[in-house]
Amino acid sequence: MRKNILQHIGAIVSGRRNEEHLTQQQLAQQTGRGLRHIQNIEKGRVNASIEVLADVIYRLGLSADVLFYPEMPKIEQQTKQLLCKFAACTEEERAFLLKTLDCMVEQMQDQHKNANKNIK
Repeated sequence: MRKNILQHIGAIVSGRRNEEHLTQQQLAQQTGRGLRHIQNIEKGRVNASIEVLADVIYRLGLSADVLFYPEMPKIEQQTKQLLCKFAACTEEERAFLLKTLDCMVEQMQDQHKNANKNIK
């Protein structure tokens, strides 16, 4: 069981690091950790300390829930990931993101309405 959670954590960290287009070396430098330590975390070979995991998940914009509750529904994982990224922004950046999101949602809703009209 313990090995499974370490492998799960490693897979999540590795996957998210790749989504961020970071190398293991870059993640190591940005979190103040050694390359070998990051490699061992991603391979599930080491039980990283809370301090190390906190630095890694903060840099990757992950929620700890994603690491420790693998059965969590995808929508909850995505919501928590979005909230972590949002919380890491300045107040000005958050205001900009909210305006941008509002605009994007309006455009998507308009597209759905137009698509539904074309179907009828």
